[in-house]
Amino acid sequence: MNDHPRRLRWLIPALLVIAWLGLGGFGGPFAGKLSEVAKNDNAAFLPRSAEATEVADEQKAFSPRQVLPATVVAERTGGLTGEDRRFLEAKARELGSVPGVAGPLGTPERAPRDDQAAQFAVPIVAEGNPAEVVEEVRARLDGAPAGLTVLVTGPAGQIADLVQAFGGIDGILLLVAGGVVALILVVVYRSPLLPFLVLLSAVFALGLASLVVYLLAKHDVLALNGQSQGILSILVFGAATDYALLLVARFREQLRDTPSRFDAIRLAWRATLEPIGASAGTVVLGVLCLLFSDLNSNKGLGPVAAIGIGAALLAATTFLPAALALCGRGAFWPFKPALGSPHPETSGIWGRVSRLVGRRPRTVWVVTALVLGIGVAFVPQLKASGTAQSDVFLTEVESGRGQEILGRHFPGGSGAPAITIADAGALPAVLRASTIDGVAQSFPVPGPDGRPKVVGGRVQILSVLTDPADSEAAVATVGRLRDAVHAVPGANAEVGGPTAIQLDTQQTSKSDRALIIPIVLLVIFLVLALLLRSLLAPLLLIATVVLSFAVTMGVSALVFNHVLGFPGADPVVPLFGFVFLVALGIDYNIFLMTRVREEALTRGTREGTLRGLSLTGGVITSAGVVLAATFSALAVIPILFLAQIAFIVAFGVLLDTLLVRSLLVPALTVDVGRRIWWPSKLARQDA
Repeated sequence: MNDHPRRLRWLIPALLVIAWLGLGGFGGPFAGKLSEVAKNDNAAFLPRSAEATEVADEQKAFSPRQVLPATVVAERTGGLTGEDRRFLEAKARELGSVPGVAGPLGTPERAPRDDQAAQFAVPIVAEGNPAEVVEEVRARLDGAPAGLTVLVTGPAGQIADLVQAFGGIDGILLLVAGGVVALILVVVYRSPLLPFLVLLSAVFALGLASLVVYLLAKHDVLALNGQSQGILSILVFGAATDYALLLVARFREQLRDTPSRFDAIRLAWRATLEPIGASAGTVVLGVLCLLFSDLNSNKGLGPVAAIGIGAALLAATTFLPAALALCGRGAFWPFKPALGSPHPETSGIWGRVSRLVGRRPRTVWVVTALVLGIGVAFVPQLKASGTAQSDVFLTEVESGRGQEILGRHFPGGSGAPAITIADAGALPAVLRASTIDGVAQSFPVPGPDGRPKVVGGRVQILSVLTDPADSEAAVATVGRLRDAVHAVPGANAEVGGPTAIQLDTQQTSKSDRALIIPIVLLVIFLVLALLLRSLLAPLLLIATVVLSFAVTMGVSALVFNHVLGFPGADPVVPLFGFVFLVALGIDYNIFLMTRVREEALTRGTREGTLRGLSLTGGVITSAGVVLAATFSALAVIPILFLAQIAFIVAFGVLLDTLLVRSLLVPALTVDVGRRIWWPSKLARQDA
């Protein structure tokens, strides 16, 4: 019996529950406020050293106000009428006075190839909220003559559509993720109360994480965008539920052997604190490796995700144990675990899997590895060099429709030219160098006297691209344009603009991938080495998780290319997939191998592995299914990046849970034997 006074057994859990209720009530509303402090402008995420960033800085000398280009495009397939032209001219005059528009605006330009379309530029002031300005512009364009299509496109239009796509992201994700998790928990535990407690723990964790992230983003300590915001919600929900499942399973196991619910929760808490803490620590350190990224958006996701995991850990190790202590066996009603009842974990499907692994360990791991190797063969088919900005939307948006109209009647890059800044003395040579395939025309920005505007000995040149400014063809053109103007002697020319921002973002993402992936592997190896007191086991575990990641990317390539018909992927998708899959996938190996090590201390490596597999098989599989289901909820947001991350993480987690952790890892452990714990004493003392 515990020597603590009986009152404290009730008082401490009760105080913890009350404290979390207060914290949840205060922090919960901030989950809905994250959109207020999220920024979705790619330019804000580039490093200061990027060429596009340097050009943007130099542009301030030519114009004190930074602007985002929007383009109003109008089309009538039978040809524009006089009424159409008068409407557009009136709107151009009206829009110049809209707050946030750097007016006045020019006269609408008719299409050079036909008389079916017209367009005019609307420079939106970048400071403030450009998305709101675009929505006001769109509202002012209502009332067009019947049959005339009028749309707002360009970089500013795309940002407005992104903000709209991410609008209400938390409510939608929580509803979908919460419903899926609740359904899974009811099926697993067949109890109405336990799923409620687990979900409440996840909701409290999200409230705490949202509060901290909101305050840090509001004071510009970290960068938050819509993608990070969505990943935060899903990551917290999935991780908190995973940790809860591990604690609940151990608590139910202890209730069968321990008369007192308080002793049972104390033993369960102590037994799961190390694997849960190690799991959370691994994910935290893994995502914090994103701080090495040159992209501010990646840097922002690292601490955002780390804060979310920390909140999930805190809720799972304080609120949930307290709630379970107060509820006791009643939490599992109507199937309460009775004292002295048999442990069902060692029977059923996981008992059979354990016996299969024990009979033929080498056959099991060799066959499993060969099957996984088939998926690896398709990795080269993954297209992750980048996509057009308009392709990031999975549903039809106004900026995309407007870009299609613009491309039919004007040079595709109209309204969003490439911007070259060079020394004034080299202007003729730079203009000649700018005459390349993919550039419709290049011209210097004029001053008040009509001559090229010179500021500090520098001039600004606009190059209208023939392809849509957000397309991969335009990105390639800007790359060639840079090569051409860089080669002009004494010009000191640099190329920026919306397309250059896209190019620099893609190039930075690729360099980030080469830098961060080895760092993540090293960090996880060190964590596993400390946790398992071994050097060989961490190497084998990391190898299995990397294999799982490679298979996932190969299968994803097949699905993206031939099933879903995606146009490609951003270079950051494999990086995010790697960080999340390796960090989260190693979790299940941690849950398994910490129990295996615990059992091996008294039973030997072989029996300890088989018993650990049978005892943890059910709970780890449930945790994997829950995490996969929660990440799948990201697909409800109509953004290509999030849909791809949703599939990659969901498929990878299921693969890791059902094959890698269930067959490959335990079979390898049994086959290698006690040497897997080298150089710890367990490698020598194991029976």
